Amino acid sequence: MTETKKKLRIGDLLIANGVITEDQLMSALAEQKASGQRLGRTLINMGFIDEDALLDLLSRQLDIPFVQLNSYQFKPELVAKLPETYARRFRMIVLDEQDGELLVGMVDPLDLIAMDEAGRQVKQPLRQAVVRENELISTIDMVYRRTEEITSLAVELDSELADDAFDLADLTADTDDSDAPVVRLLQSIFEDAVQARASDIHIEPDENVVRIRLRVDGVLQEQVMNETRINSALVLRLKLMSGLNISEKRLPQDGRFNIRVKAKSIDVRLSTLPTQYGESVVMRLLDQSGGMLGLENTGMPPEIMQRFKTAVTRPHGMVLVTGPTGSGKTTTLYGALNYLNKPEHKIITAEDPVEYRLPRITQVQVNSKVGLDFATVLRSCLRQDPDILLVGEMRDQETVEIGLRAAMTGHMVMSTLHTNDALGSAMRLIDMGAEPYLVASSLVGVLAQRLIRRVCPNCGTEHQISEQDRLYLTALLDEGETLPEKFVRGEGCYQCGNTGYQGRMGVYEWLELDDACLSALRRADPEAFAQAAHANEMYRPLERCALDFAIEGKTTVDEVLRVSTKLDVAPTNTLIDDELNDALNDELDMSALDAEI
Repeated sequence: MTETKKKLRIGDLLIANGVITEDQLMSALAEQKASGQRLGRTLINMGFIDEDALLDLLSRQLDIPFVQLNSYQFKPELVAKLPETYARRFRMIVLDEQDGELLVGMVDPLDLIAMDEAGRQVKQPLRQAVVRENELISTIDMVYRRTEEITSLAVELDSELADDAFDLADLTADTDDSDAPVVRLLQSIFEDAVQARASDIHIEPDENVVRIRLRVDGVLQEQVMNETRINSALVLRLKLMSGLNISEKRLPQDGRFNIRVKAKSIDVRLSTLPTQYGESVVMRLLDQSGGMLGLENTGMPPEIMQRFKTAVTRPHGMVLVTGPTGSGKTTTLYGALNYLNKPEHKIITAEDPVEYRLPRITQVQVNSKVGLDFATVLRSCLRQDPDILLVGEMRDQETVEIGLRAAMTGHMVMSTLHTNDALGSAMRLIDMGAEPYLVASSLVGVLAQRLIRRVCPNCGTEHQISEQDRLYLTALLDEGETLPEKFVRGEGCYQCGNTGYQGRMGVYEWLELDDACLSALRRADPEAFAQAAHANEMYRPLERCALDFAIEGKTTVDEVLRVSTKLDVAPTNTLIDDELNDALNDELDMSALDAEI
């Protein structure tokens, strides 16, 4: 790269190549003076040039590569050579190293000041590449995790706690001291969690270490620290923020507080639990700044969403949303409340805890310590002239019976239940002690759901699945359908944290009770109920919904098998049955052979 090319100004370069006119440059310079943005970004925002056209021109004129970061495989040890503050300030990132020279991706490769400053920081010669600005910003957010910062702050806090003159009471005195190590450590943990899109933070003491684990897309990511003394300081600080009793360490406590992280308002639900080596803390993070998620944004299939909306807008009846913990039931119910929240509707909720605050809706926090359980709240709510009732969970016979009678007497009741699928929900109500005629008279429909992980769009590749998996999946197909030759899985990259997945989506199973289902319910006949449900044209099992996403390349076969409620599903014909038995027998024969060898 010649010195002449380095010293070119971007405006002169664009005019020399006939990309913009002199008048456009003058107009952009005036706008740049007012906005303070870079000239290139100003020209793009004013519509004088396309970003890709500008970057392609810079690449050709300066004889430097144009790198697309979304598909680039980063090396963490190289990225770490340039501190995050400089990466954000100069809009650059380290990409590669050859013969002692670092290749850095830059939004403005003509910024010589940035090159000089970065060179002094890394103490190596630099070579430029040009990258898109939006890709660079999102990349910096993903590759610069705060692992080292958290470790460093943990060491600093540990050394402070080791000081004989240090009094733990001092930690409670300066509650607004933002420079205290414990405050900065918690701030880094929260920032890392928000950056990683974590739903939960776990702080777990062990005999010789403290573990900080973040749940990202349903899977925990762990960071281990040797400074065991920091656990008590972190727990104490979090108790103060939650208004909990800091002297009580023998009993579990629950609390909540709100913080702002990266311009987002995060509502934190905190739970402490005494363990052998200290108190364990789990925090659920709820992003209040993103607004309420509507049903249209849940990923629910249009036909199921229309049926669900029709069911919850009925004047009376009960609609259940079922699934295990962490399957998105609360999100679906809040989406339904958001859809129903109109001036003409009186809506009351009984929740444990109240996760999102909704205008115009009367929300009641269940408190079993003072006798305010779901049944008590529900009984009192019926005297408040409601149109719609939301019960957080059907936990006992009394709550179930009150809810069913409310649904019979002119109220729409929505609630959740912990069952594996929609078929088991109606029978579960009967097993909990509800009369079959009450269930049949009140229950309108059941929505079962799970969350499955999306394949990372950056590293997804096609692959062949095993013959055994193919046999299981074939059993889920309707007659005449076939599986594709190949499915998609993620290889792992920086964008997905080497997991192969990025984000999650819902899979749904809707069961609308028709006459045949209701008749089986009145007789409390589970086999007849299951047969009637499978004959229902709207019923589509969870695993089949997940399989549709796998066929479309949105998720993996492993995720389909993970959410399947019955891996022992009977094959649809004897040929598949024979093939499956042969495959399993072959596997047993091989195991026996290995044992003999």
